[in-house]
Amino acid sequence: MDQISTPAVAADGSDELAARQDSTIAIAVFVAFVALLVLLFRFPPVLDYANHYARIWLLSGGIGEQPFPEVYAVDWNRTFTNVGIDLLAARIGPLVGADRLARALLFLAIVLPPLGAIALHRTLFGSRSYWQIAMLSLGWCATMIGGFINFQIGLGMALFFACADLRLQRRNPVLLFAWRLAAVLMLTVMHIFSLGFYMAIICGLEFSWRFDVLGSKAGLMRLAGRLTLALGACVLPPFALYLRSPALPNAGDNGLALAWNDGVVLILMNLLSAITTYIPVVDVVMVLPLILICTRAARAGDIRVHAGLAVAASGLLLLACVSPRHMLGTGWISWRFPIMMALVAMAMVCPFANLTRRQALLLALVVNLAVFGRTSWIGWNWWLAQKDVAAVETVLKKVPVGAAVLPLEHDPETVGGLAHSSRYFFFREETFWHLPTLATPFAHAFVPTLFTAKGKQPLSVLTPWSEIAVPEGNLLSIGVLLCPAMMQVYENFTPYLSDWRGRFDFILVVNADTSDRYVGTLMPAGLTLVEDAGFAKLYGIDKAAPAEPLSVPAGCPTDL
Repeated sequence: MDQISTPAVAADGSDELAARQDSTIAIAVFVAFVALLVLLFRFPPVLDYANHYARIWLLSGGIGEQPFPEVYAVDWNRTFTNVGIDLLAARIGPLVGADRLARALLFLAIVLPPLGAIALHRTLFGSRSYWQIAMLSLGWCATMIGGFINFQIGLGMALFFACADLRLQRRNPVLLFAWRLAAVLMLTVMHIFSLGFYMAIICGLEFSWRFDVLGSKAGLMRLAGRLTLALGACVLPPFALYLRSPALPNAGDNGLALAWNDGVVLILMNLLSAITTYIPVVDVVMVLPLILICTRAARAGDIRVHAGLAVAASGLLLLACVSPRHMLGTGWISWRFPIMMALVAMAMVCPFANLTRRQALLLALVVNLAVFGRTSWIGWNWWLAQKDVAAVETVLKKVPVGAAVLPLEHDPETVGGLAHSSRYFFFREETFWHLPTLATPFAHAFVPTLFTAKGKQPLSVLTPWSEIAVPEGNLLSIGVLLCPAMMQVYENFTPYLSDWRGRFDFILVVNADTSDRYVGTLMPAGLTLVEDAGFAKLYGIDKAAPAEPLSVPAGCPTDL
């Protein structure tokens, strides 16, 4: 595999022709900054993180505490992929504690993807570059704020494994094949999408630096042979695991049926998931300087591009445009490909390799301001969310051990503004949906929405609790208890709504300091306010109260 060497300095020994660009200090500062954020904020506004935390706590030993031996069971035969953090929780959690492990996994989910892209860039171009600082910005994206922890860690693993693959490609082919089998096995266990990402990268690396490989029949035949061997190594481990545990990821009827990004606007919004966090406009403004750097370098002709990875990035871009939003009970599938494409795209180019000292300093200033300004913006939102987390922790103190808690929300008509920016991400997706699952580790109480999907998690719900549990669930508006049309729609995939008075002891309402779009602040009859912490409110359920509302609120929809 060819490599591009570091540009030479001027003949007189000065560095004005090609100033040295060392990104090491900035990378170290970024990693330390992220570590500080993770240490300071126990539960940041990262959508799935609280749910993962509760499951990590159970697998780390909490499942042995009352009442959970009668509620949950662990069955590793339920799945063969998407279980990386679950395996670590079961093996390492009892030694280091669930809290330390969960924070470490969140930290890795943030830093591994950009660090992997930087490592691949250094392996390809043989040098350090200020452009590598710009890659740190990809630590923040919709899949990260969405809390796709296994997926994010898997992306970083795939990039680091690709670096090792690149170094082995011109050595013993048997050793290379064996390495790929081992790498693919680890990636499959971590997350199936990380395997696909690894396949795209190594196919791009096998393609080589230039397109001239397509100019001869012999070159095409050699390329076809290398790609066949590479894809063969990537297919064998997941196929073997599937034969051992034939459970494909599918959460069942959870409202995530097949859905597409069936319009130009939706496709463009989906592509923005590669950079979007809490307020999309802020993200675009902060990432725009990095895009301008690359485009200006391309116009100036001072840019190097790896042809094979350009093909891989183009393929990932195509998948980002045509893949479904939801499928097989899995949400936001189409979010996965834009961040993959962005990581490969940034790793495959080296803009402005030949800069004077003044130009290099200007470049360093721009990328550092963009990256650390964006990370500070994330930190601001994480700090902003802590009062909401504290509210949930406050009301959970009033929940007795063994209680069943029904989580709901106030769904406002409009969202936005800096005051509540941490509560939403990527065009109105809530970050607080899974905060009620903290009732599991904090109150030893049952919540019906803990992740227990067959094919994704080893945790299963035992009967009779399984009758009011869903494998994957989000928050519904409190209006579902007051509006018959809403109940009729949602109870099809949220069975815990049936006989909710008889099966649950408490209702936990989050986002309660806003007005619900359907019913305002109205609550069903027969509820007693136990604790009001602003963002979170806890109500006790009178099981003898009437099952149906006496009247339908005016704001209720007649159909959905």
